[in-house]
Amino acid sequence: MSKTITVATTASDPTVAAATAQFLSPVVLGLQALVLNGKQAHWHVRGANFVGVHELFDSVVAHAGDFADTAAERVVALGLPIDARATTVAAKVTATAVPDGFTQSDVLIADVIADIDVILADVQAAIDGLDDIDLTSQDVAIEIRRGLEKDRWFLASHIAH
Repeated sequence: MSKTITVATTASDPTVAAATAQFLSPVVLGLQALVLNGKQAHWHVRGANFVGVHELFDSVVAHAGDFADTAAERVVALGLPIDARATTVAAKVTATAVPDGFTQSDVLIADVIADIDVILADVQAAIDGLDDIDLTSQDVAIEIRRGLEKDRWFLASHIAH
């Protein structure tokens, strides 16, 4: 005789899904903006250690895209859509530090770090807010923080004195 075990999941709780989306959606939008701004920086970097910084920006962009995908998929797995269209990203991210033209590497690095810091504030809010709501979603936010802090450290090391 076999037993059937029913496991309750957070996906079946619309309150958990809505709360998770509230905390992870701003993270997704910020990360999508970092993808765009990081590519802008990648294309327009000039100056000292050009190749290293150029390639590092590509790495930051790839990581940001992966992190955005992970956070968005968590929201969707809980049964809610996520709106990360370019117009939505633009509306959320009203100001960016990254300029629109050729810029020296030290300035662009500081600008991308500033963009990362804005996202890290949203990530921290997600970590704090999800603590009593959904630990699996909180784990997603913690992993994103770990990765962003590593990318931030790599960038900051280029301009450290």
